[in-house]
Amino acid sequence: MAILVPEVTQLTCPNTKPTKTPSKLITGETNPLSLLPKCTYLKEIKQIQAHSIKTDLHRTMYWATKVINHCTLDPTPSSMNHAHQLFDQIPHPDVILFNFMARGYSRSHTPLQSLLLFIRITSMGIAPDHYTFPSLLKSCANAKALQEGKQLHSLAIKHGLNQNPYLYPSLINMYTECDNIGLAQLVFDRIKEPCAVTYNAIITGLVQNNRPNDALLMFQEMQNKSLKPTDVTMLSVLQSCSLLGALNTGKWVHEYIKSNRFDQYVKVNTTLIDMYTKCGDLNNAVLVFENMGFKDTQTWSTMIMSYAIHGHVQKAISLFSQMEKEKVPPDEITLLGLLQAFNHSGQVDKSLSLFHTLKGKFGISPTIKHYGCVLDTLGRSGRLQEAYKFISEIPKPSLTLWRTLLASCHLHGNLELGQKVASRIFELDDSHGGDYVIFSNMCAKGGNQENAIKIRKLMKEKGVVKVPGCSAIEVNNQVHEFFCGDNIGICHKEFHDNLFEELKVVGYEADVSLVVHLGMEDDEKEGSLRYHSEKLAVSFGVLNSRKGETVRVTKNLRICGDCHSACKALSLVCDREIFVRDVHRFHHFVKGKCSCGDYW
Repeated sequence: MAILVPEVTQLTCPNTKPTKTPSKLITGETNPLSLLPKCTYLKEIKQIQAHSIKTDLHRTMYWATKVINHCTLDPTPSSMNHAHQLFDQIPHPDVILFNFMARGYSRSHTPLQSLLLFIRITSMGIAPDHYTFPSLLKSCANAKALQEGKQLHSLAIKHGLNQNPYLYPSLINMYTECDNIGLAQLVFDRIKEPCAVTYNAIITGLVQNNRPNDALLMFQEMQNKSLKPTDVTMLSVLQSCSLLGALNTGKWVHEYIKSNRFDQYVKVNTTLIDMYTKCGDLNNAVLVFENMGFKDTQTWSTMIMSYAIHGHVQKAISLFSQMEKEKVPPDEITLLGLLQAFNHSGQVDKSLSLFHTLKGKFGISPTIKHYGCVLDTLGRSGRLQEAYKFISEIPKPSLTLWRTLLASCHLHGNLELGQKVASRIFELDDSHGGDYVIFSNMCAKGGNQENAIKIRKLMKEKGVVKVPGCSAIEVNNQVHEFFCGDNIGICHKEFHDNLFEELKVVGYEADVSLVVHLGMEDDEKEGSLRYHSEKLAVSFGVLNSRKGETVRVTKNLRICGDCHSACKALSLVCDREIFVRDVHRFHHFVKGKCSCGDYW
């Protein structure tokens, strides 16, 4: 059999100094394949291959299988190319060799190459086995190739491999990654006896598709069946609590983690920090961090970000200094956390200074999030012309960046620049409801009611719908969700309305300029504002909790100015601490004041 013959060079394995004479490791008594696990570079593999050819050890399928397997374990473009060249020169490859190739491609930057190779081997009459489809489905998941994934699902059934336990998690993951959680759920529901790995797959999929309630129900079902969860399960369960802002549930999960010794995993502890942070309990987040033995870069980054979004700027900076002293290398998330800290405190010059050293000092190329954070810092501080210049110098700025600048124009009432930015956004995408609403509100706030109404009409004509505001609150271990204008119970409505009448005593006045509706009187506008989702959630929390108990609300959008003013007044009138986590940061309302200092 003809095998590709590489150059014959000196074998160099890790911790082995190169010499001018052949290494004593490669002798007639030593099988060179036993050295493969020590090799970390393709050049070393080629040296072993060259020696095998010289000593005529390369003519067996065993040899080819070993080399291809090693090349595909931790694939790089060059190692996959070499493995493919070897595979091509084998006259009669078997399914085991193909499975190694498929596994390698599924982990590479060119996952769909595995499908092209699969077509070729099936035309040669090689039948797939139980290990074939999981790798192929993973390739489809990574490439978000839904149609190809569906075809593979059908082929698995055709070959009688659909009852393979390895297949179910791969199918669920593929459908999830291809944004079809409905089909993922359908696959799961048809499994007679799902195992822990399968539950992990569906729970992870539900979290990724923003269905945390369903994920927690699946975890409960898993426990009812006495299936032992893994660390992967706990990561997804904690993420569900984070999404819901369900602190009490999160605390119970923490106790479960400690009881079952999952707290030995760094990633689980890091996710615990994130959960407590996003549920508004920074003290417990700090306790988890301080009690950890080993902390990796991700752990430090998570804690720095936690301080930043809670507005503790100096603590974030001090922690970064401590991280540097302990020689822990920062990553892009670490530096994003610092930029967020500068953003929330309005430290524009420090933000710009850090941003300009990302590449030179830290070797980190700025991502869209870094650009967005600096842009938001400039915009929110009122330096709009600098912000416009900054975005103009970014190669191909994304819609997200333009929307960040539009929000800043709205905040500072710069209608002239806002109109220019909005025009750019609508050129790129005219189907996002939030863009119309912000620009319409900007016009209304600037006194141009006619233009504001025109924009709303255009939005309606195009059939564009704004994402509805939704706020969640956990009361008595149950998560309740509220949408703007929800029909609420009689008891809740009566309490809510009376509460907002009391707010007027401490100076709260609804900002009716935020409501743009043709022919609507001010009292109707006030009524519309009164039933925003976060207001409903806060009043529900006050009504259904003990006196003095903290109220914690999570919102899917940015809190509006009127709701921010209302929450300050509510914290005073109700004598409660109120936490509202919006899409950007935390607001901690105490005795009529907010932790953001009205800068958000």
